[in-house]
Amino acid sequence: MASTDTGTDTKRDGSPAAGKSQDTRDLAGLEAGLDALDSVQTVRTPLRETLVRKVLPPVTAVALVLAVWQLLVWAEVAPDYKLPSPSAVWGEVTDAWRQGTLLDYIWTSVSRGLLGFLMALAIGTPLGLLVARVKFVRAAIGPVLSGLQSLPSVAWVPPAVHWLGLNNSMMYAVILLGAIPSIANGLVAGIDQIPPLFLRAGRTLGATGLRGAWHIVLPAALPGYLAGLKQGWAFSWRSLMAAEIIASSPDLGVGLGQLLENGRNNASISQVFLAVFLILLVGIAIDLLIFSPLERRALRGRGLLVTR
Repeated sequence: MASTDTGTDTKRDGSPAAGKSQDTRDLAGLEAGLDALDSVQTVRTPLRETLVRKVLPPVTAVALVLAVWQLLVWAEVAPDYKLPSPSAVWGEVTDAWRQGTLLDYIWTSVSRGLLGFLMALAIGTPLGLLVARVKFVRAAIGPVLSGLQSLPSVAWVPPAVHWLGLNNSMMYAVILLGAIPSIANGLVAGIDQIPPLFLRAGRTLGATGLRGAWHIVLPAALPGYLAGLKQGWAFSWRSLMAAEIIASSPDLGVGLGQLLENGRNNASISQVFLAVFLILLVGIAIDLLIFSPLERRALRGRGLLVTR
């Protein structure tokens, strides 16, 4: 009789039998959640929907800007030598295209900017790893990197000209000094946000040294690293434009910054507007063609982006 009462009390108190039932339900819920995650598939967005969601809004914004711009010209809020009409700027585009110089302007600056950014990437990535992983190095040069990142890039142009002269080496030096701190600091910020469990698991599996940096640290720090790369490109592009505006030489060719300065010297506001629009267009194109796909891929790999 006592044995029967004990069994009844055990079931009523919810010890072994009730606990096993609860564990079964929890396991079933976990399996259902995993199945739901596995069932999420990336659906290819139809072309029409892509055009409506991604192409139509910027085209509409550009059309509105052009309309407001033309209205301001018609209202004569400023004289022509201060505010050119859209048609006058378009005339500069067509003239440069007929002369075969439009693509030369763009390529001169873009080739310098991309090559300088790649060099900054090759230097800033190991520097960021070193700063993030070695305490003494971080204490020594971490504040210096933050200070260099806040220093305006144009400040490097006069000393670079003095040290290296009016040549491409000067241009690349200015780009490197502007981009390396941003890339390194972005990687440091990304590494600081890695959960310690990831690093311990990597060490347990034998991923140490360069192998751990390549297989554990860099993939885990990728979101912050990509943010640093985007900022590094922005700084390198701005640095290059400052260098091209200030330093001019026939040996350097005519890039977009020099085109902007030539427009100012010639008192041609339409040429100035052309240079500004081309600089803006290149910045947008690099972001859309390079950094946005990388960012989407990184987010999708972490399950943070299903369709976009």
